[in-house]
Amino acid sequence: MLKPFKIKKPDLNFKLRRPKWRMKFRHPNLNGIAHNLHIDINKSFKKELYRKSIHLSSLWIPALIYFLHPGLSIIIFSTLFVGDALLEYGNYKKWPWARRSFGVLFFKTLRNKELKRNKFQVSGSLYVFLAAIACTFLFTKAIAVVSLTIMLISDTCAALFGKAYGTRRLRASKSLEGTVAFFLSALLIMVLYNPILPVTYASIIAALIATLTEMYEDKIEIDDNLSIPLFVGITLSILG
Repeated sequence: MLKPFKIKKPDLNFKLRRPKWRMKFRHPNLNGIAHNLHIDINKSFKKELYRKSIHLSSLWIPALIYFLHPGLSIIIFSTLFVGDALLEYGNYKKWPWARRSFGVLFFKTLRNKELKRNKFQVSGSLYVFLAAIACTFLFTKAIAVVSLTIMLISDTCAALFGKAYGTRRLRASKSLEGTVAFFLSALLIMVLYNPILPVTYASIIAALIATLTEMYEDKIEIDDNLSIPLFVGITLSILG
């Protein structure tokens, strides 16, 4: 004889639980990377790295020159130049809005000597905009783009390689390693831009002049953000 059996009612109070899948993202170990590359990461190098990352972010400027009409480019650069000048002057005069804005945008990029100045002096960003206006107005699109790209990238290479590996001093704060990095990167930029500006002997001379301009910035007494693209552009225009 079959025994009766009971059917259990389903438990309606159970809860579905999501599986605990957690992915852990780890920030890159800069100290480990620096050790493998034989780079001494200190406070000075980190600040220079931050400064030059801002410098490289200005690569939109040569791109804008290449793709837009020169007149429109000059209007945009002039507007930014005036706005930046007003902001920096307002910071010097301690206008509240200007102080806050300037601190957020530029405080981490300024060197100690720039923070302790007692008179009004403009920052490098104004010279970058001025260089963009001058190059757009004076040179062809190709030469303007190459000149500004060398100023932005090669100056960054020189500073970072000089900070990381610079042991042989040439003069003042300039090292052999940083100077070589500037020259080689300038030549590489010329090669990469060969489709729009053919590489000739003028390219090598322009790279050399740009390197010397960066090295003797204190003697020239013109900010290298302006002097480098102007000298490169003039050399390529005359010899090219």
